[in-house]
Amino acid sequence: MALGDASRLAEDTLRERLVGARWILGAAALGLGGAAWADAIEPGTAFVIGALIAGAAVLPARRRPVAAALARFAGEPKAPPRADERLPALVRALPEAALLLDARGTVVAANAAAVGLLASVRVGDPVSFAVRVPEVLEAIRAATADGVARRIEFAERVPIDRLLRADIVPIRPGLLRDGAPTEAVLLGFIDLTPQRRVEQMRVDFIANASHELRTPLASLSGFIETLQGPARNDANARERFLKIMGEQARRMSRLIDDLLSLSRIELNAHLRPETEVDLVSVISHVRDALGPIGRERDVEVAFDHPPAPVNVRGDRDELIRVFENLVENALKYGGAGGRVEVGIVREGPDVVVSVRDYGPGIAPEHVPRLTERFYRVDTAHSREQGGTGLGLAIVKHIVARHRGKLGIESVPGEGSTFSVRLSAASAAGQKQMTDQ
Repeated sequence: MALGDASRLAEDTLRERLVGARWILGAAALGLGGAAWADAIEPGTAFVIGALIAGAAVLPARRRPVAAALARFAGEPKAPPRADERLPALVRALPEAALLLDARGTVVAANAAAVGLLASVRVGDPVSFAVRVPEVLEAIRAATADGVARRIEFAERVPIDRLLRADIVPIRPGLLRDGAPTEAVLLGFIDLTPQRRVEQMRVDFIANASHELRTPLASLSGFIETLQGPARNDANARERFLKIMGEQARRMSRLIDDLLSLSRIELNAHLRPETEVDLVSVISHVRDALGPIGRERDVEVAFDHPPAPVNVRGDRDELIRVFENLVENALKYGGAGGRVEVGIVREGPDVVVSVRDYGPGIAPEHVPRLTERFYRVDTAHSREQGGTGLGLAIVKHIVARHRGKLGIESVPGEGSTFSVRLSAASAAGQKQMTDQ
């Protein structure tokens, strides 16, 4: 506000006061002989007399607007909120779950994350109503008594199995003066469940990978020692052992290739492919490549697709890897039905590719875990077929990179259906591919 604006505001306010005073005097003059007396009086005198008559009726009613206007012009700051008002607001703004407790353990404030984590928490209730962990409650009492912060890790089984960490920080008045009594307690929660699950997955992965590599290595080492010793001059044993050694070497090679492929896919998981790929061409290539396996097992691979190209945005090599794994699994594990059906259908803006077999099917308890690394329904049978336990994990990560969805349906005794849903490319892009 400029100085001239402040002056005009003060003048207008003073003029308003004078008019009000004259009206008060006019009302008083009615009892002294009429309104003419009030009109004849000088404005300055009217203001003084009106103030004496009205007292606080004029000036306090508007709370001294001239002083307020000058204060606004000078930029006078408002009084800051008290500390006991700021602290609950700060707790409610924290991104992690947090509760503010008074010295008695009553919940004073709770943020949205804490309400989501502890559904039973209510402001005004004792904290024991929401947190029923004796170690945490004892730590709160101890922190309130001695003013020392504490950290507790605890597990919950209800409503879900999870691991949490509680940070208990006592708050003293002022600048945390030593010896001052505890005024409040800040109770924060961190969900450690995702972190521990990642750690467990890493440990399991290393253990499984080591086991998968150790078995063929042990076989190779044993056959080499045999060939160097008792079977040194046995031609028949040498031929038999060399064949097994070759199979074990190829098994290790496939495992290492799958591990490297999985690593590359995870490295680029945030980058969605943008090249247009014709799925009819991709699956035709897969069908031709796996034809010898189908003929060897006497399994027919049927392919039902639209006459025109069906384009999606993706990486051709990765999509070939997806459908090779799915069709090869159907041939190896579901080929007992003598037929594998591959189909492409359009569903609105999406394209759905399904691979169905008529084999023994998969029990329901195994279906949710099929895409885990090294998970096998039948470990011995999988190894006999040359599987590494990583095929469906690779499929899942490639489909996720393409922003698609992998579906698995299976009925024991009736076979299994694996489906991949991808977003179709634009109509303009499909026309361009057709013209080419």
